[in-house]
Amino acid sequence: MTPDSAIDDNPLKDMDALDDERLATAAAIATPGHVYRDYAAEARASVKEFYRLNHTNQTLDFVLAKEQEFVPGAHGEMGIWEAMEFLNQLVDDSDPDTDLTQIQHLLQTAEAIRADGHPDWFILTGLVHDLGKILCLFGEPQWAVVGDTFPVGCAWSDKIVYHEFFQHNPDKDRPELQTPCGIYSDGCGLQNIHMSWGHDEYLYHVAKPYLPEEGLYMIRYHSFYPAHTGAAYGHLMNDHDRELFKWVKAFNPYDLYSKSPVRPNVTELKPFYEELIARYFPAKIKW
Repeated sequence: MTPDSAIDDNPLKDMDALDDERLATAAAIATPGHVYRDYAAEARASVKEFYRLNHTNQTLDFVLAKEQEFVPGAHGEMGIWEAMEFLNQLVDDSDPDTDLTQIQHLLQTAEAIRADGHPDWFILTGLVHDLGKILCLFGEPQWAVVGDTFPVGCAWSDKIVYHEFFQHNPDKDRPELQTPCGIYSDGCGLQNIHMSWGHDEYLYHVAKPYLPEEGLYMIRYHSFYPAHTGAAYGHLMNDHDRELFKWVKAFNPYDLYSKSPVRPNVTELKPFYEELIARYFPAKIKW
């Protein structure tokens, strides 16, 4: 871990609030004149510090190392509901939107998708989409868990929030990484791109054997706001990516707008979701 990560002595602090503000900032940038919780007007110092650390430390070499460190199975085995209960330790009293537990937030997302009549795999994707945040309980600092995601190994789009903080990233001094395609090629497809490390990328690799490709795209790219909101990085996509991104955009409103003060009844909903989980996942999966 880099020396800068020592600044974040509590990896759980403000995690959910930072994630909320990330979403709000991206929404405000994408829709001029639209005010969504007005975080873009004057973001808290903690948000700017989060993105300073994220944009400074998310280098190509860092991502390649994390992809090897967190191969599924490196941190044991757990069932999906067991992982949800484990993640429940991340209740954050500083979240300005809600004091819901992690399980309640996941259930709210899934229930909103279910109420709109979407397929069962879509509902399940909503249930598990944030389980990658379990990285915090594996000791990862929050700048390597949440926040907008983006490709590494090529030039950073100006659609990435707090783009100016990339001036501190060592990859800026590697000319081969500072062209639009960098180490990739035009239209190579996102399957060949290394994304910045975080809960999206981690859960994608964990869930890859079990969910349909549409759900995996939702998981892997739901924080890729520069692409699905800012229309950046289209030159790296192929037609398959563009088709699958329709599902990412369909999922995003449920993640962003599903929070409600009405708490889902976990006890009543658990049997339905345990049965749904069992249709796609074995009793234990590798983490």
